[in-house]
Amino acid sequence: MKVNGKLSRRQFTSGLSVALAGSPLLQSLDLFAQPLGLAEPAASATPAADEAAIQPFRTPYKYPKLVLQASTDPKAFDSHSVDDPFVFFHDGKFQMLYIGYDGIGYQTGLATSTDLLNWQRVACVARRDPNSKYTKYNVALACLLRESTLTGPGTLKRVHGRYLGAWNAYPSAGYEEGAAVIGLAWSDDLLHWDLTEPILFPADGAPWEHGGLYRPNLVEHNGTYYLYYNAKTDTLPKSEGGGWHEQSGVATSRDLKHWTRFKGNPILKNGGHDAWDARFASNPFVVQHGNLWGMYYFGYDWQSKARELFAIGHDPFHFEKVNEVFIDEGPAGSIDETFAHKPSVFFHDGKLYHFYCAVSGQWPHETRGVAVACSKPW
Repeated sequence: MKVNGKLSRRQFTSGLSVALAGSPLLQSLDLFAQPLGLAEPAASATPAADEAAIQPFRTPYKYPKLVLQASTDPKAFDSHSVDDPFVFFHDGKFQMLYIGYDGIGYQTGLATSTDLLNWQRVACVARRDPNSKYTKYNVALACLLRESTLTGPGTLKRVHGRYLGAWNAYPSAGYEEGAAVIGLAWSDDLLHWDLTEPILFPADGAPWEHGGLYRPNLVEHNGTYYLYYNAKTDTLPKSEGGGWHEQSGVATSRDLKHWTRFKGNPILKNGGHDAWDARFASNPFVVQHGNLWGMYYFGYDWQSKARELFAIGHDPFHFEKVNEVFIDEGPAGSIDETFAHKPSVFFHDGKLYHFYCAVSGQWPHETRGVAVACSKPW
C-alpha cells in the first residue's frame, strides 16, 4: 500500500530487487551476482568470537510449519498477517505477544501454548485508538520486561507491582507508515494496558533515527533499564539507492521517566554494501549469558534478503558482530523462502527456541506468520 505516495517498509523490502533491477547502481555493485544460497561473509563483520562462547546462542533446527498465522476471520485484527513475536512464561503457560495486521494498520494480540508449537489466540490486548495522535491507526506492544538471561525461565518482572511493556506506533494508515514513536505501557493482568505518552521521539535523536523508531526491547540490569530499539533514516536520494537505512541503538533510565540515548549510538551499524546487514541492522533482542551480552537481530541486504544474525559483547553497549547467519531464508516453497527475521528467544527443558517472522511469496500476495527454530533437532 502506498500512503501519500510513499512505499511502506514491507513494500520496500519485498520489492527492492524488482524496483531497482537493472539500475546503474546495482549493476555497478554487481549486487545480483551472488548465488541464491548464502551470501558471501559480511564484509564489515568482525572475526567471530570464541566458538564455545557462541554455541549456546545457536538454533539451527527449523520447525517446518508456521506456529501462528493469520486468522481465518476476515473481520479479525489479524486477518491479513501475524508478525513480530515476543515469547515469555506467565501464569503456568507459555505466552506470546504478536502483531496482527488487518489491512488498515496493526494491533497487538496475545496467544498461549502448552508446548511452544501449538498456539491459541486469547485476545487483542492493544487496540488502535481513533482519538489518539499516536495510536490512531497502529499500536505494537512489542515487548514486556522479562527475565532476560539466555537460559532463564523467561518470566515477567513486576515494577511497582505491575507489568511493564513498551510500544511503538506509526501515525499513518498502512504498514509502518510515518515517523513512529516509542512509549511505555502498564498492566495488572496483561489484557488491559495503560499506555504512557511517548518517551522517545525520532526528531529528538540523531539523523540515523529521524525517519521513525521501530521495535523496542526492554531489559533491566542492576537497577538500570535498557531500551534497545532500531530506527530508520529519512528517505535516501536515488543516488544512494533510495529507500532508507535501519540501525539499532539503546537508551537508558533509572526511573522509567527520564531516558538518555547512548552517546555511542547506533550500537549496531550497517555493514558494507556486500554485508548481510547492508541496509537494515534491525529488531535487536538482547539476552545475558554469564558475563556475556548477546544481541539477536536481523539483517537486510542489497539482494532483498532478510536473515537472523547475532552480535556478542561484554557489556550492554558494545557488541561485536558474529560473521555467521543464525537463521537463513529457506528454499523455494518453504515457509520462510522470502524472509526470516525479527527474533525472540526462549529457553525451556534444555532447549533454546528462536521465534521469528517467516515470510513466503511476494508482496502483495505474501504469507507472513510466526515460525520457530530450536537448538536441538525436533
